Amino acid sequence: MKKISCLLPLLFLLPLTASVMAAQLIDRPAPVCNLTALDGVPVDSLQALKGEVIYVDFWASWCPPCIQSFPFLTGLQQEYGERGLRVVGVNLDEKVADAEKFLSDYPAGFSIVADRSKQCAKDFDVIAMPSSYLIDREGMVRYIHRGFRPGETKALRQIVEQLLDYRP
Repeated sequence: MKKISCLLPLLFLLPLTASVMAAQLIDRPAPVCNLTALDGVPVDSLQALKGEVIYVDFWASWCPPCIQSFPFLTGLQQEYGERGLRVVGVNLDEKVADAEKFLSDYPAGFSIVADRSKQCAKDFDVIAMPSSYLIDREGMVRYIHRGFRPGETKALRQIVEQLLDYRP
């Protein structure tokens, strides 16, 4: 019992450590990722999209908030795509069939890629689903958002607009 009580304070530090690690991504170049289409064919890296504002969203079929986020992400792509926004959904499912079933039930109006090795998720320090990262036109991570709550969509839109309007 004494060993457990000694470890309890450390458990409360885990989320703080993860938050600090994610915060270290802010104002740094986005990690380089080797991603594939759902069928396993390699796709261009996120760095190939330099010059566009990229909304990277890590998701999985078992994630209820991901279901809620898809209409919002589709709306962002439709509304801001011509201004230079690219929404990229990065699937983390173990089985392609799970992702395909999800997409048949909840279609995506944005790019879908897969991170089968989970290395990209590790490099972005993904600790929750969904986890989103806004990357500016220069390839720098500017904002990190964990989870999806409909009440936060207005603020997310404002951040997207600010990044689209900014020209270095």
